[in-house]
Amino acid sequence: MSDAPPPGPAEQRISWDPRRKPCIPAVSVDGAIAHHSLCALLAGADELAALDCASPGENVAVIEHLLAVCFASGTCPSSDEEWRAWVVGKQDLAPAAAWLARQPDDAWDLFHPTAPLVQNSLLAADLVESGTGTAQLVIEHAGDYNQHFDHHHLELDNPLPAADAFRATLTQHVYGPYGRARMSGKRLGAKVTNLAAGRLTGRIRVVALGQTLGETLRLNLYPADGPGDSLNTSWTTGERRTFREKAKPRVPRSSADLHSALGRSVLLRPGRGPQGQIVVDRVLIGAGEILELDPDRHLQDAVFSKTTNGLKKPLWPSPSRALWQEAHALYSAVRDDRIGLYARLRSLPYERRGTGAPYQLWAVGLLANKSLPVAWTHGAYPYAPGMAAHLYRASRRGSDIAEYIARSLKNAAVLAAETAFPAMRGADEAGQVARLDARWAFWPAAEDPFHELLDEVVDRGPEDDDPASEPLVAYAQGLLATARTQMLQRLDTLPPNDRNHRARARAVGRFDEDMSNDWAPAELRGEIARD
Repeated sequence: MSDAPPPGPAEQRISWDPRRKPCIPAVSVDGAIAHHSLCALLAGADELAALDCASPGENVAVIEHLLAVCFASGTCPSSDEEWRAWVVGKQDLAPAAAWLARQPDDAWDLFHPTAPLVQNSLLAADLVESGTGTAQLVIEHAGDYNQHFDHHHLELDNPLPAADAFRATLTQHVYGPYGRARMSGKRLGAKVTNLAAGRLTGRIRVVALGQTLGETLRLNLYPADGPGDSLNTSWTTGERRTFREKAKPRVPRSSADLHSALGRSVLLRPGRGPQGQIVVDRVLIGAGEILELDPDRHLQDAVFSKTTNGLKKPLWPSPSRALWQEAHALYSAVRDDRIGLYARLRSLPYERRGTGAPYQLWAVGLLANKSLPVAWTHGAYPYAPGMAAHLYRASRRGSDIAEYIARSLKNAAVLAAETAFPAMRGADEAGQVARLDARWAFWPAAEDPFHELLDEVVDRGPEDDDPASEPLVAYAQGLLATARTQMLQRLDTLPPNDRNHRARARAVGRFDEDMSNDWAPAELRGEIARD
């Protein structure tokens, strides 16, 4: 038996306050990476280039939380005109940091016994019975919360540092996919097991990026919807639903409420690591809030497009179409939208800042197979005020050119397979075509040239009457050369014989014919498109 005295009152309960403890990794303008408290992030936002979290979704979740703090503190523009002045004049965000520093300690204690930060203390009894290891908390690790039939992976003893657990909890609130909770509903109600999709699950979130974290936050703030100071710090503070009946979506009370909504009931159990550091060793996740969102008020960054049945929905992540192929939708929104983020971006004055675009449109989405998260999809696309129409044209035609080349590669592969394997069975056709189809190598190779195309258009600037045409021709000719090389590499896998030589010749002839046809994009023929 140990002779050590029993722990004193201060040691019996673990506290952790992200306002004061370093918890968010960020890159400074000189390239150094360090962890910062929430207060330090806001106070020094213009000395930091960007956040450096574990995933794109976690970066977005932290930005959402910082925006919520700004709205709650009243550190936000009152009109679109004031927003423009804030961005151009680099309005200081230190008032948000000062407001945050003054908040009661209990409201920002990640392990408070009755009101833990961004958590639901009502899960305490169930945590003892149904809690798992920390894999359940991290979207990229948890799979569909049921990855193996015996849940063994969720039981692994893999404590998370408190800072990592805090950021993972924020990510769950924003991006958590739908599914079933790993807990019984006998105590709190059966509906606690119904995990609804998070506010940003199933759609692309677009964040306007500036040169610093401070500029990024100013770009994504907007005239507040509703009064400030309604931050969601805990499930047990404010009015919350029960889990005895089907959840009724609620309208956000304010912008601070919207950006800090608790899309999950989460509870974290603290412990001490081998060096005495604060860690989380057990986790439980249940159902959270469901919001009723108005597209104009609550989805200011959303890019709407029509589905196959004619309905409009925000741009969504697709497993079959790369995100960069939809960049033209972002530029179309900046060019045409009358309200929201894109209309405000259009109102900014043009300012050349050395090389590169003054701003980036960063699109982030979570690819999921039903309730199983698969991967983050994201991409940053340059934007300079006054150039939305040029960037739209470059991205639209750039995507069309790549699509046309890809279709031609498939046509060539089909013709080669039919010639090389004339007796193949229908069941074998897809596999034989896939052997010779260069599209799977072409699509990844086309992404970097597409981004280089947009960068060159921006570098030419709005003073150029037509900054897109010549770069588009060069882009198309480069993709054409890449595609032809990749096609020949696939065809070279055919064993040398007369029939395979004929298959190769027919496929190459078909591809070259497609590239020179009158209906091919003009840029593939070395011409400037007149559209």
